[in-house]
Amino acid sequence: MILISDVIRAKRDGRELSPAEIAAFIDGYTSGAVPDYQASALLMAIVWRGMGDAELAAWTDAMLRSGEVIDLSDVPGYKVDKHSTGGVGDKVSLPLAPLAAEAGLRVPMISGRGLGHTGGTLDKLEAIPGFRTDLSVARFRELVDTLNVGLIGQTAEIAPADKKLYALRDVTATVECIPLIASSIMSKKLAEGIDGLVLDIKTGSGAFMARRADALELAKTMVAIGRAAGRDVVARITDMSQPIGRWVGNALEVIESVEVLQGRGPADLRALTIELTAEMLVLAGSDATLDAGRARAARILDSGAALERFERVVEAQGGDPRALTDRSRLPGFRSRLDVAAAADGFVGEMDCAEIGRASLMIGAGRARKEDAIDPGVGIEVHARVGDRVEAGAPLFTLCYNEDREVVAAARRLRAAVTIVDEQAPVPALFGERLG
Repeated sequence: MILISDVIRAKRDGRELSPAEIAAFIDGYTSGAVPDYQASALLMAIVWRGMGDAELAAWTDAMLRSGEVIDLSDVPGYKVDKHSTGGVGDKVSLPLAPLAAEAGLRVPMISGRGLGHTGGTLDKLEAIPGFRTDLSVARFRELVDTLNVGLIGQTAEIAPADKKLYALRDVTATVECIPLIASSIMSKKLAEGIDGLVLDIKTGSGAFMARRADALELAKTMVAIGRAAGRDVVARITDMSQPIGRWVGNALEVIESVEVLQGRGPADLRALTIELTAEMLVLAGSDATLDAGRARAARILDSGAALERFERVVEAQGGDPRALTDRSRLPGFRSRLDVAAAADGFVGEMDCAEIGRASLMIGAGRARKEDAIDPGVGIEVHARVGDRVEAGAPLFTLCYNEDREVVAAARRLRAAVTIVDEQAPVPALFGERLG
C-alpha cells in the first residue's frame, strides 16, 4: 500500500516519483480519499523540486485517465487541434477551426473560458446567439465526424483530476509552475482523441509567460509530454506584447474573426490563422511544407469556403448563422469613449495585460470563474507598437454599456501605452519553432 505521506516526503526530498506513486495520488485525490491539505503539500513540493520528463509524462497520463478519454478511432482522417496559452484579443481559434476543417482535417477542439486579463474561446463562441458549447461527448463526436469540427468546453468527465487540482492551485500559490501548467493543458488536450497538436505559446506583456525563456521552457515541456504520449506535437512561440487584431471583447472578436474568414481582417490575425493552420496541415501530412500549407490555407480563406463551414458549425451547435454576417444580431454596446494620446510621438511599448484588465473592468472579462460577462462590450485598438501618433488622437476606444468603471478603465488604458520620440521596433509576430 502506498502512503500519500510517503509520496509527499519523497518529492519534498527531491526523489522522482514512480508511476505507481503518481497514480495512487491522482486516483486518491480525484475520488476524495486524499484530502486537500495533502494535495497542497505535494503541489508545493513539486513547485520547489520540479519534475523529470518521465515523471511528468506519468503525472499527465494519470490526470487524463482520471476521467473519460474520447475515442475517435472510428472517425476517419487525421485528428488535430490547436492550443494557445492565451492573451488579449486572441480569437485565432474561431477562424482557424473551420479553416482547418475545410482543408480536410478533423478538428476536435475543447476550449476554455477567459479569466483575468485573457479572453476565452468559449466566451467568444457563446456571444453568437444560441451557440451551445455544453454538448455531450456523443454529439461532439458526431460533429467531428460529419462537419470535421466540434467546438465545446471541458465536460465533467474529461480530466476531472485537473479540474480539482487547478482549483486548489489557484488558492495555494502553486499556479506558476511549468510542470503543473504543462500537465494541466496536455491532460485535457490528450483526452480529446487527437493524433496531433499545434501549440501557440505566447510571450510578452500580455502573456502568462511574459519572459521568452519561460515560454520556451513551457513549449519544450509540452512537446515532450505529447511525444511521450505518442502524439505529433509542434510548438510556435508567438508575440503577445500587444493585442491581436483591432478588437478586444467577445462579440467584437467574432466580427473580426468573420472578416478573416471573408479573406480580409487585420494582418496579424490573418497571418496567425494561416501559419498555425499550415502547421496542422504539415503535421497531418496533408502538405509537405509550411509554404504549401500557407498557400492552401490562404486560398481557402479567400474563397469564402471556410466561412460557409463556420456557418454550418454554428447552426449545428444551436447558434444563429445569420449573426456572422449581420452584426445587428450580435450583442452590442451603447456608448463609446476615446482614450487619446497625451503627446506626439511613436508608440513605444504596450502593457498588454493592462489592456486586458481594462476590458475586464467594463464587463468583457471576468476576475473570478463565477463572474458574468457582457458579450457586447470591448475595446477598439487604434494604434500599435511603432505607429506615429499625435496628441489628442485616439489610442483606444472603450465600447461599453455600464458607466461605473469606464473612467478608471480609461486611465488604465492611457497608462498602458508609452509614447517615445523615436520609432520603436515592431515586435516579430513569430518566434522559435519547436518540434
